[in-house]
This record gives sequence, structure tokens and C-alpha cells, in this order.
Amino acid sequence: MPENESTPASSLMLSEAREAPAVAEKLLAENAAEVRSLARFLRSKQPAFVQTIARGSSDHAALFGKYLFEARLGWVTASAAPSVVTVYGARPRLSGALVLALSQSGASPDLVESLQAARMTGALTVALVNVEDSPLAKAAEVVLPLHAGAEKSVAATKSYLATLVALAQLVAAVEEANDLEAALAALPEQMALAAATDWSGGLELFANVSDSYVVGRGYAFAVANEMALKLKETSALHAESISAAELLHGPLAIVGPGYPILALAPYDRPYPQVLQLLQSLKEKGAELAVAASESEALQLADAPLPLPRRFHPVLDSVLAVQAFYPFAERLARQRGFDPDKPRNLQKVTRTV
Repeated sequence: MPENESTPASSLMLSEAREAPAVAEKLLAENAAEVRSLARFLRSKQPAFVQTIARGSSDHAALFGKYLFEARLGWVTASAAPSVVTVYGARPRLSGALVLALSQSGASPDLVESLQAARMTGALTVALVNVEDSPLAKAAEVVLPLHAGAEKSVAATKSYLATLVALAQLVAAVEEANDLEAALAALPEQMALAAATDWSGGLELFANVSDSYVVGRGYAFAVANEMALKLKETSALHAESISAAELLHGPLAIVGPGYPILALAPYDRPYPQVLQLLQSLKEKGAELAVAASESEALQLADAPLPLPRRFHPVLDSVLAVQAFYPFAERLARQRGFDPDKPRNLQKVTRTV
């Protein structure tokens, strides 16, 4: 049983999640000039590869960036292991690379030291960070602020969403992609619609379970990592994020009658394969909560989690997270936890 005897009527987590559309609007406007300048440089001198440096929710945002960089720009992207620098004392050769450090606080020593090492070995270093005067920001050549303002809830929401938006803005500017740039202009309004979406139908499915899969593919798999983390943090629910493709390579053995799965099925290129997987999971008796805009996907769900209308293949996954956060907050309270104070955690984690 949860250790909390009482739960709040609302939370900082919920109010901060609802601030995300305004944060996105401010970020897109305030960062536009710096992003255009950086994009011009990157078009003229394309990086040999991209490395991301991050932990926690920021590392999940970095995975979203990996899909963006590789699928939209063809830039090979890898996530750094900061301990290679801080514990093992190595200095990977990063000359000609674009190195992105992503963080809310910008205070963790391992991220700072890793970025400094990358800069010393010839990488172009960029920090996406919410605290503009942080050590991480000072270590970077280029800073793209997240403009999320103070975030007091331990569970990050608006800063995570801001990082996704910042990454999409950068890729759109480098690619000079009219489709993505136009969608970004309309994104804050769509995020507000997603924040108001009713996912209460999924509460009963996850109210008393101890473990679950969170399934997605492509951009949706990137955000599935964040959703699984939030279920662990706020509801003490052992949720494992897994690619819809990887699920078929062994982890499917866990699935049986009544096994709870949160599946993300935005209308993107992997959609037909995800739809087939949902049909197979349903045949195996899994209990499905499905986040989708398409009726054929929602009809396969035991608990439909509707998304706003089909918007953009890249950004529909951003909308899924925006809709998920209020659901996660409410689920935590239903399970007897305070979503602002996850057990054993603190807001800023400093690792070396």
C-alpha cells in the first residue's frame, strides 16, 4: 500500500504541465534568431555526427532528438555515457561533432565535465538548459534556453516538453522544412487542446497494477521512455518502455491475459505496424490503453486515450506527452501518492 495517508486535491505537477503550451510559444519566439544563426552554421559546416549528453527526462528528450536528427537530417546521433569522462577519465575524440547537452538545472557535474571535455576536443557545444546562468550553460558555446521558468515539482513536465520543442525547432531550421516550421507555429494551440484531453478512462486500468509496458515506435518510443519514468516516479508503478518492434523479440513472453499496456499509436510511418501489434496484443488478452487520434486504433483499446486530431507526424508524440501528464498526475493521486513528492527523489540530482 502507498505510504501517503492523504493526497492533495491538485498539484504543482498539474499546474506546471498546463503551463507548457505558453512555454512553447515563448521558446519558439525568443530562440528564433539564435536558432536561425546556429542552423545557418550547421548547414554550411555539417557535423560529422551528433552526440547528446543528458540524464533522466532530459535523456529521453535526447532520444527524441536522435530520431529527429537521423530521420530528418541523416546525422548519426549517439547518447554519451558521462561516466566515460568523469569516472574512467577518457577523452573521446569529438572533433567535428555537434554535441548537445540537455538539462533542466544545468547543475550536474558529470554533464558539465563531459561538455567541457567535448569542447576541448574540437566539438561544437550547445546547451539546451532551463537555467541560463548554470554551470552547463557557461560551459557551452551556444545556449538555447528552455524558457520554462521555475519548475518546483520534482517530476519534470514543462521543461521536458520545452526540450522537445527546442529540438524540433532546431531541426526544422536546419532542414528549412516548411511542413515542420508551419506545424511548430501552431503547436502551442494544439498542446493546449491536448492538455485538456480526457484520459480518465485509463485510470481504472492502471489503478491497482504493479507493472506495465509503455509501447511506442519511432518518435513515440522516445516519449514512451518519459511516460514510463513518470509512472515510476509519481505512482510507484514499475513501467517499462519498449519499442513496438523490440517487444516482438522476447519481451512479448511476459504478455498474457490481463497484462496492462499503455500503447502510443500516433499517425506516423510506423502506424500500420503498431496497429498490427495492437491487434496481436488484444488477441493475447492484454488490457490495452491506447493513445491515438485514429478511431481504428482507439477501437482496439480497453481504455481509449484520445488525442486531438491528426496534426504532424513528428509533433503528435509531443501532444501525447502533453495529454499524458495530467493523466499521470491524477493516477498518482488515485493510487495514494503525492505527485509533487516522489519517494526517495529530489528535484536536482548531481552525479559525478
